[in-house]
Amino acid sequence: MVKAIVDIDEETNKLLNTLKAQHALKDKSQAINKLAEEYRELVLESGIKPEYMKTWRKIQEEKILRVGTLQDFRKRYGLK
Repeated sequence: MVKAIVDIDEETNKLLNTLKAQHALKDKSQAINKLAEEYRELVLESGIKPEYMKTWRKIQEEKILRVGTLQDFRKRYGLK
């Protein structure tokens, strides 16, 4: 077992406490291990490249363009 002293910000601390409560973990080191396990499963073992995840997050943050009806779409883009 490796021991480490780390500095985390307030948001990360809240996240670890939430994860700890959700999974009934004893301490934050178990929460960090759980977080690493979930990251491994989601990103590393799924075959999804980290670059794609960055792009996906960027797309999620974009403003949604409401088109309306099919007629509105055609009118907006000059289609028949």
